[in-house]
Amino acid sequence: MRYAWDLQEQYLKDSGLNKGLKGIYAKYVLNNIRKWDVSNSDNVTYFIANSNNIAQKIKKIYNRESTVIYPPVDKYYLLMKRILITGAAGFLGSHLCDRFIKEGYHVIGMDNLITGDLKNIEHLFKLEHFEFYHHDITKFVHVPGELDYILHFASPASPIDYLKIPIQTLKVGSLGTHNLLGLARVKKARILIASTSEVYGDPLVHPQTEEYYGNVNTIGPRGVYDEAKRFQESITMAYHTFHGVETRIVRIFNTYGPRMRLNDGRVIPAFIGQAIRGEDLTIFGDGMQTRSFCYVDDQVEGIFRLLHSDYVLPVNIGNPDEITIKDFAEEIIKLTGTNQKVVYYPLPINDPLQRQPDTTKAKELLGWEAKVNRAEGMKITYDYFKSLSKEELSKEEHKDFSKYIN
Repeated sequence: MRYAWDLQEQYLKDSGLNKGLKGIYAKYVLNNIRKWDVSNSDNVTYFIANSNNIAQKIKKIYNRESTVIYPPVDKYYLLMKRILITGAAGFLGSHLCDRFIKEGYHVIGMDNLITGDLKNIEHLFKLEHFEFYHHDITKFVHVPGELDYILHFASPASPIDYLKIPIQTLKVGSLGTHNLLGLARVKKARILIASTSEVYGDPLVHPQTEEYYGNVNTIGPRGVYDEAKRFQESITMAYHTFHGVETRIVRIFNTYGPRMRLNDGRVIPAFIGQAIRGEDLTIFGDGMQTRSFCYVDDQVEGIFRLLHSDYVLPVNIGNPDEITIKDFAEEIIKLTGTNQKVVYYPLPINDPLQRQPDTTKAKELLGWEAKVNRAEGMKITYDYFKSLSKEELSKEEHKDFSKYIN
């Protein structure tokens, strides 16, 4: 589908206006007929035939020969799809910004930086088609102009984070999601929300299919994250069924890669950081619990395909290659060429013992499956962590949440 702005240069040539009124004319086109579908030849014929009439109408409205000359409007810019990505300065959000910029989108990043880091997206600031808003989405969200897509990836995602800021975690999954769904409704934008494998809790079904309802302790320490995501799915489907909002839901399984925070408590950065610093590797429990790790590029590809699909129910995106944490620790020692001991600590409450996605739906609906094997992805990730400064490697904690706790 092409819209009226695609032909604006032709209309301006036909309008016979001086430069000042041509600028007003262009502004009138953008503000009043942005959504005219000009793929239909009748619409095109009508608009061109009435071009001078519209010009005269503008003259009458302004009743003067304008001396204001508006800057020329980039036709390519106006044709670009515009996408809002929340959590843009986070690990996964920043990679999504990169992907959509590469695909030719105008990307609007939004983040309150409670867990995100501007370093993840600073390379985008020089780009014409990237803009950033430092904003908390639990408050009213306003984005000027047209909006085609929204990716909701704002949320603390590691246990250390959401145990320290439980109220904020619940609010971003509830109030934040509500605000963004309202924005999607007003803008007539398609919205994809980032759910998680944590909706399955400590699963009694293995591997986990999308039809499994989960085994979650609603009042346990992990409940603030698990239930925030489960509510997020519920309100998203409610907006879809009641308001007709175009929605998509991705259930993300363990994902890794460059830009992960070194000390966020998740097993990959924890193990690699300990190995680089020469510390013992810490395993919680007996090490026989399993995880399935998906490289970030594969995850982003799955999200991209789901956003552009016609499927509205949740879809698992993750790598089904399962490994025990004990065996994974041995892989890290081999990868890093170090010789640390492995020490064991009690398993945290409600920590899942198994995590493996059933990705049948992703394969059948999206033609997607993970391509990057763990050895390849871990080598890239290890090289990234090795590139960090000694100061970054030695930090015990990378985030101070004191000002957010109330």
